[in-house]
Amino acid sequence: MNASANTVYQIPAIETREGAGVTVYRTIGTPQLRNFDPFLLLDHIDSDNPKNYIAGFPSHPHRGFTTLTYILDGQMTHQDSLGNSGDLGPGSVQWMKAASGVIHSEMPKQKDGLLRGFQLWVNLPAAHKMDRPEYQEYAASAFPVIRTPTYTIKVLVGSYDDTTGPIKDNITSMSFLDVQLRPRARFQITSPVTHNRFLYLFEGDGTFEGDNVASHSLIIPDADDNLVDFTASEQGARFLIAHAQPINEPIARQGPFVMNSRAEIEQAARDYQSNQLVRGAALHRHGK
Repeated sequence: MNASANTVYQIPAIETREGAGVTVYRTIGTPQLRNFDPFLLLDHIDSDNPKNYIAGFPSHPHRGFTTLTYILDGQMTHQDSLGNSGDLGPGSVQWMKAASGVIHSEMPKQKDGLLRGFQLWVNLPAAHKMDRPEYQEYAASAFPVIRTPTYTIKVLVGSYDDTTGPIKDNITSMSFLDVQLRPRARFQITSPVTHNRFLYLFEGDGTFEGDNVASHSLIIPDADDNLVDFTASEQGARFLIAHAQPINEPIARQGPFVMNSRAEIEQAARDYQSNQLVRGAALHRHGK
């Protein structure tokens, strides 16, 4: 199922297992919402039980899209086939344009304690699916934070008003924000009418255009309304909000590969099996 115009969706997260057995809460990429162009998947890790995350995400391939990993609490280590490695700590972000092919792993550095974060997959158009991979990693201090008496906004990708984050997606003009509201505070934001937009609530609860919203829920506003209007409850609320230009191309998807046709998926699988997935891939690394 794909989200369409003139509909407001509220989608509760589905608990599932990923990697070597990591518990994640998934909204985009489920039977309720297979894709939300250009967004392909949104996973949320939130556990202080090591059994839910310690197995991590051992080496696995990607082709045809970009991943954004945002850590709120805890520590993850990263390694990939292009020679990149790094540690993602609280507040840090990894932006990895897998494009033509990357094999990587993401493993918890901690053995206990709270691990909390997100991974968002963003599609690439056909003209860029076989681009050279790019890797960016940023510490928490790299992201601007806007503070007012009623809300705090961390700008991760794109911009909010006159504040711009360090990551820019020139393909989809994406913006991605972490918003925290004080109790009973109201937050409104507009985005280009041509963009698809979502809100994912992960702390507290509140109302969206008068409808109650529980934690671990994804909201997709009416496609004809570019205003997002959320009011926190007496507990306050915290959510991710994103918008981007849809690509409007066919999507063929199988596991870690997202292309435009079944033939391209089969080619990606053959390339991986024959160790050709990352052949000739050049690395573009950006600053922390």
